[in-house]
Amino acid sequence: MARMIAEVYDAPKSAGADDEKARAAAIALAETDVAFAEIPRLRVLEWAAGANTVMLIGLVLRLIVFG
Repeated sequence: MARMIAEVYDAPKSAGADDEKARAAAIALAETDVAFAEIPRLRVLEWAAGANTVMLIGLVLRLIVFG
């Protein structure tokens, strides 16, 4: 199901474009927004958080053992 952004639909419509072109532009921009939302940045953050957790545990253990 295609979503449509109302502001993007209204802008070309007020500039004189017909309904079909304004609707197509709004749907295309909404689909692009969904595509950019799927960028795997969360995976990088998960790896970074995991690495920081491992280093913190190592530091705490070193302080306890060699403290």
